[in-house]
Amino acid sequence: MKHDSSPSTPSAPPARPARRGRWFLLLVPLVVGGGGLLLSLGMPAPEPDSPETSGPGVSSASPVRASPGARVPGAPSPSVPRAPVASAPSPEEAEREAQRRLWTARLERARFSLDSYRQSTRYPHESRPIEEHPDRVYPASPSRKQPLGKKGGDISLRLKQEKIFVVGEESVRFFVGCENAHTGQPLSCEVHSATASEAPYLEQAGKISAVPLEFNDSGRLGDEVAGDGTWTTSFQPLRQGFPLFEGTLRVGFGVRAAGSAEGSSFFDIQFTPAPPATFTGKVREVVEQGSLRLYVGLQVRKPGRYVFAARVDDEAGVPLAYLDFNEELEAGAREVRFSLFGLLLHDKKPDFPLRLRDVEGFLLRERGDPDRELVKTLAGVVHTTGEYPLERFAADEWTSEERQRYLDEFSRDVADAQAHLDALAGKGPP
Repeated sequence: MKHDSSPSTPSAPPARPARRGRWFLLLVPLVVGGGGLLLSLGMPAPEPDSPETSGPGVSSASPVRASPGARVPGAPSPSVPRAPVASAPSPEEAEREAQRRLWTARLERARFSLDSYRQSTRYPHESRPIEEHPDRVYPASPSRKQPLGKKGGDISLRLKQEKIFVVGEESVRFFVGCENAHTGQPLSCEVHSATASEAPYLEQAGKISAVPLEFNDSGRLGDEVAGDGTWTTSFQPLRQGFPLFEGTLRVGFGVRAAGSAEGSSFFDIQFTPAPPATFTGKVREVVEQGSLRLYVGLQVRKPGRYVFAARVDDEAGVPLAYLDFNEELEAGAREVRFSLFGLLLHDKKPDFPLRLRDVEGFLLRERGDPDRELVKTLAGVVHTTGEYPLERFAADEWTSEERQRYLDEFSRDVADAQAHLDALAGKGPP
């Protein structure tokens, strides 16, 4: 076989159009990317919850497209209208506003004073709702607790006295017990000594010898239950050493508890040996000037200014009113007038009959100590009234020259403050 020994002919180079095509392919992505950028600047951004931004597969790192109102860096700021800036008030306006605030506060205070006074004086001072006197619903019968003493530890004394005011032949009981200061658990103790004497702070104290008293827990001398842990004594000043004394007497005593723990304390009473007046026990009732009047009979031995107080309960025994009397009385047969005001009855609407109870009082002394001479108290229910419809009583507010004078004064304060506010608002001179 014959072979061609001539050298091989080299292959022809590729055509130029193919190389230019490759450059064109390289430029296409650049052109497409630049066009997309220009389009993105002019297209509105999709809503936050649209599929383009919140759909599956969309990364939180995807570029956020600018909204039409977004400012492109380098672009001029759009003209946005701005709210007008309020100018500072002038000195005259600032002064007017300060005056307005001042007179507004004065008007509120003046109205409060007027309303408060009118409300508190709807009833006369001698006929008041019992809730205004929570400490006088019943005659004074004080009780208290106190530590046994410095060495008493957790032991407290439990002390109570039957009353404070004692007149003539009356007697008074005192009660002493011990308890745990933290738990209130009763503890056994003993009143081992007691005396009655003049109160040590009196100028003439010590002129009358102290009188020994006996406390017991055996059912004697006023003790109600033997062995109950309450030590009791009964004291009758007129018969136990003080027939001529007038003023404050003190009952002092010593207590021993828990074997060796000891302490002491005292009770005070106000004593009048001979009362300046005596209740007769007679009571009459009448409807006068729209109110229910209760007249309590009194035999006056010493003339002067007498002060009395009484309580009124409704049919069920619920405290209703606190009544008082403060007038000059001449010697002889007299009456103490207690008035249950008509408007008070209308406001409270109690069930009749009503009950007058616990009438107490004294003759007021202008000078000296003590400042009063006691009248023996009418304890418990003194009188039961008849039954009345509310229509029998007046429903008007109480009035007097003094009350009207104060109401007029408070009303002027309100009108003055209102006039100044009107003037500041341009409604006329104050």
